[in-house]
Amino acid sequence: MTKAAWAMLVPAVLVCAGGAARAQPAPDEARTAFRVCQDPNNLPFSNVQGEGFENKIAELFAHDLGLPLDYFSFPNRLAFIRNTLRYKLPDQPYRCDVVLGVPADFDQVSATKPYYRSTYVLVFPKGRGLDALRGSDDLLALAPDKLRALRIGVGDRSPGSLWLARHELLESGVPYPVMSPDPDAYPGQIIERDLAQGKIDAAIVWGPIAGYFAKRVRSPELVLVPMKSEPGLPFDYAIAMGVRYGEPAWKQQIEGLLVKHREAILAILREYNVPLVAPPAATASQ
Repeated sequence: MTKAAWAMLVPAVLVCAGGAARAQPAPDEARTAFRVCQDPNNLPFSNVQGEGFENKIAELFAHDLGLPLDYFSFPNRLAFIRNTLRYKLPDQPYRCDVVLGVPADFDQVSATKPYYRSTYVLVFPKGRGLDALRGSDDLLALAPDKLRALRIGVGDRSPGSLWLARHELLESGVPYPVMSPDPDAYPGQIIERDLAQGKIDAAIVWGPIAGYFAKRVRSPELVLVPMKSEPGLPFDYAIAMGVRYGEPAWKQQIEGLLVKHREAILAILREYNVPLVAPPAATASQ
């Protein structure tokens, strides 16, 4: 999944596409490598060292296909899709062929069926007065003075910031930029740097980021509780892979790999402490 716009701010992924025009359909062709579009500094999803869970899934797929694994790395700023998956010069191949983490309804790519669903969570240190919280409803039930005294980190324009606004708690919010111009910035700083060091009291963070970085913090122990979706304000999202439009055979092949390796993929996600939630409809697949 690409950096903060997709990791901390799933609904705002559209700003990263670089225009609404879709790439011209390209015919499916023989693959000489499994070529992945990635952000080079975006743990727990991906990095240039291959340490993210999307990197592990890419290795799994490349091995199955009998192809070398090749990455095109590009920082997720504006126009990530345009500069990676859809970028093509005359008589030159595309830079990469698949993005391993996009919202399932993201229309700038041809999205596969979703392969996991996660949720935003409230993260807070254990033993600092919030241990009784089991969800966002419990947070709202705190005494008004205590609630308004909290410093709650949220991504700007994220579901967390919208939730604070809806419940008249904007003064409690500590905004964090979703897309930083600093190439060394990474999504987990809100947890590893500020929450762990007591600069904020809690944070509302996209689940995969929260789970991974909370596990890395040794002290204080961090607690994760799910945020509850509200009418018009969802907190849980289905995540898919994305290919170019006009490549149905390639998309079908990726979906086949997702089915074939479902248990291995879930094991990878659990290893990275990704909070997994069931889809809203009991009959839907995760």
